[in-house]
Amino acid sequence: MSTPSFSLVNNANGEKIDLPAVSGTLGPVGLDVGKVYGKAGVFTYDPGFSSTCSTQSSITYIDGDEGVLLYRGYPVAQLAEQCTFIEVAYLVLNGELPNATQLQAFDQSIRKHTMINESLKSFFNGFRYDAHPMAMLTGVVGSLSAFYDDTSNHKDPRHQEIFAHRMIAKIPTIAAAAYKRYFGQPFMYPQNHLDYCSNLMHMMFAVPAEPYHVDPVAAKALDVLFILHADHEQNASTSTVRMAGSTGTNPYAAIASGIAALWGPAHGGANEAVLKMLGEIGSVKNVASFLDKVKDKQSGVRLMGFGHRVYKNFDPRATIIREHCHKVLKHLGKENDPQLELALKLEEIALSDDYFKSRALYPNVDFYSGIIYKALGIPVNMFTPMFAIARTVGWVAHWIEMVSDPTLRIARPRQVYTGAGERNVSALDKR
Repeated sequence: MSTPSFSLVNNANGEKIDLPAVSGTLGPVGLDVGKVYGKAGVFTYDPGFSSTCSTQSSITYIDGDEGVLLYRGYPVAQLAEQCTFIEVAYLVLNGELPNATQLQAFDQSIRKHTMINESLKSFFNGFRYDAHPMAMLTGVVGSLSAFYDDTSNHKDPRHQEIFAHRMIAKIPTIAAAAYKRYFGQPFMYPQNHLDYCSNLMHMMFAVPAEPYHVDPVAAKALDVLFILHADHEQNASTSTVRMAGSTGTNPYAAIASGIAALWGPAHGGANEAVLKMLGEIGSVKNVASFLDKVKDKQSGVRLMGFGHRVYKNFDPRATIIREHCHKVLKHLGKENDPQLELALKLEEIALSDDYFKSRALYPNVDFYSGIIYKALGIPVNMFTPMFAIARTVGWVAHWIEMVSDPTLRIARPRQVYTGAGERNVSALDKR
């Protein structure tokens, strides 16, 4: 099938400006508008970049209308069912699923890098006792740039690989240390005989005074959640990593910028908002009246954890994690927890209500992930750090893809200026 051609007419002189089509493997065609300003003297205007492509990428594909999410061409449902998070991390980084030999080597490399420098303990102790864990993550990950100057050549594939393995390995250790700092408990060293998610749970929940055994059902649920959150195309935090990285900054600083962006309640903090909403509803008996307020546009009440900006039909990740959510609740005997019972009631009513069904307001991954985290005993302020652990894989992959692109240019969006026109400064006594 031939690629369609497009053109723009310059109203000033009638000149036709060709807009070359940029075609991908799947999805809509992009229009190259890079020369529009030079030829027509106008900018393209797209607040929020909802219709603007910032790059070409081979990592993740999303079709929001059809509810499709592919990592390197593989449906996320198949990956969640048949693979581990470490396998998916290898895939996202390298473009192909690993064979047994490649997986063993990659897994061992990640385990080898789980420790963090001992001096970082004092860094954690410099934060207030009640500092948000995301504040600690942002600061500590940025500080890694002071420890690893040995792999600072962005164009060296071996340096890229070492950075990737270090970052993926150390982010659970850093997140667990932030958790321990917040609760005033001693830090726990990683146990490299444990798998990725089991190691994280051990570092978070174990204490030196007694043994801790990781629940395999809980670890599996966490592993699936991490797979579902590993990447999501050019979202706000990934775009932030790319924008920061386009300057040539240290890659750990670029990842720290992504963590800061993820912290926002409209992005990674959405699952925190779900639990806050449940707290405001208070009881199962209040669900119906709450949903009535949601339907009333004048009330200003929002239904958190339902619908998605990208997915216009359903969130494919939610379909996968829903099964694990109910399995975890049953396994842990948490079906009767008042807040979790409230969440399940909210899910039940919303799924059967024509108002929400007609608007495709189905539970999204944030709704179920918040319920699972709560059932596992993970506090609300650690929800976004858990997201950051998983998304680090995508951030690192996008950073490598970007710095390896020979056409890389520093990101520099334009603007439509709306301030005062040019004017002269008056003397102080005349202002």
